[in-house]
Amino acid sequence: MSYVDGVVAAVPEANKEAYIEHARQAATIFKEFGATEVVECWGDDVPEGKINSMHTAVQRKEGEAIIFSWIIWPSKEIRDAGWGRMMEDSRMANQEMPFDGSRMIFGGFDMVLEA
Repeated sequence: MSYVDGVVAAVPEANKEAYIEHARQAATIFKEFGATEVVECWGDDVPEGKINSMHTAVQRKEGEAIIFSWIIWPSKEIRDAGWGRMMEDSRMANQEMPFDGSRMIFGGFDMVLEA
C-alpha cells in the first residue's frame, strides 16, 4: 500500500502566489524522486473550532490562510529515499519558504484505504 506525507500550515495571504510557485517547484522535485502525486490546497471553508481546529493547531494569525497538502509515494522506503535526496538537492536549498515553517504540522502515514 502507498505512503502519504500530510501537511497543514498557515501562509500569509499576501504570499499566495509565492507559495504556489514554491509548491510547484517542490512538487516537480518530489515527483522526480518517486512521488506519484502531490496535492496542494488553499483554505476556502476552514471553520474555527470551539476547542481545536486547523487554525489553532498552526497558530494562524490574522491575514493568513490555511493550506492542506499531501504527497503520495509508492512505499515508505521510496518516500524515505526521496526525502533524503530532497534534503541534499541544491534546488531546494536555494528556496525560501513563503511561510513560517515552525508552525507547520507534518506527518507520514501508511495508507490503509484508497477508494
